[in-house]
Amino acid sequence: MTARVIEADLTWTGARFEPGIRIAIDERGGMASVGRLESPVAERLHRRALLPGFVNAHSHGFQRALRGRGERFPRGAGSFWTWREAMYELVASLDVEAARGAYVRAFSEMRDAGITTVGEFHYLHHAGDGPDYAFDRVVLEAARAVGIRLALLNVFYATGGIGPELAGAQRRFRSEGLAGYWAQLDRLNGMRDPALQSLGVVAHSIRAVPLGDIAELHAEAARRRLPFHMHVEEQPGEIEESVAAYGRRPMAALLDTLTTTGNFTAVHCTHTDPADMGRFLAAGGTVTNGSLTDLTARIEGYDGMSAGLAATIANFGTIIGQGSAATAVRLGLGFRLF
Repeated sequence: MTARVIEADLTWTGARFEPGIRIAIDERGGMASVGRLESPVAERLHRRALLPGFVNAHSHGFQRALRGRGERFPRGAGSFWTWREAMYELVASLDVEAARGAYVRAFSEMRDAGITTVGEFHYLHHAGDGPDYAFDRVVLEAARAVGIRLALLNVFYATGGIGPELAGAQRRFRSEGLAGYWAQLDRLNGMRDPALQSLGVVAHSIRAVPLGDIAELHAEAARRRLPFHMHVEEQPGEIEESVAAYGRRPMAALLDTLTTTGNFTAVHCTHTDPADMGRFLAAGGTVTNGSLTDLTARIEGYDGMSAGLAATIANFGTIIGQGSAATAVRLGLGFRLF
């Protein structure tokens, strides 16, 4: 049943802004129909233009509490890795209420900026030393409280590099093996609001998940018809570790291991070889940019994604998803950079 009908001066219809477009809103707040409707207008929005809500495809909402920390340093002294140490200090300090506050602030800022859906790349699982998964529930509750649609991209995280065990604050990220990961995902499926919240599968990166486990996670995600996300070639150090361990760059190792990439979204790809990217896109993969950590590329002296790589993506007609990574306000900056 239609609850109300709204009409702005202009409405985006997919190719342009048009006048005379009415939107019928149902009782649950969803769009029942859009077009040149006969229904009388209940709410006329003068001097306004309407367009669909943005999707933030890559968020780490708890890092809202990191804003202004780890981002200032003497010239030439800062890097992704120094920023990461500041992030670990934050992780070690968070309890449930502090984390809830960070997620609520991040999601509220997104909503106020016109973002109506967030893909929360969620790896901060545990509030204590044991596997309590307390922060998983916090993310669901924060999104529900703010009123933003959530895709909880639940991260599997196993190692502190290719080989080393997790240490210090990283232990709050850990997954209790593949069986434990799927058991928690099933629990989350029972906790989520099916009208506004969905789930996805994530292997954090080739540094944090053994290649064999990545293959198993991806295959099971495909079987369950869930999206699969992963950080890929964000930093040169990641590539160096992969070559030393597997004899190949991360993207090449993934392409040689996985049977398909049709449900695979690779995040960042700042240093991906254009030929590898071509193979990935041809197999059905997609790419998302995360504006904060991609901006660390500029801090470290290189200009983000190369022109050759960007051209490869453009030639495939692929739309690059945009994410905020640590802070909602960076999303618009990510759009301008592209």
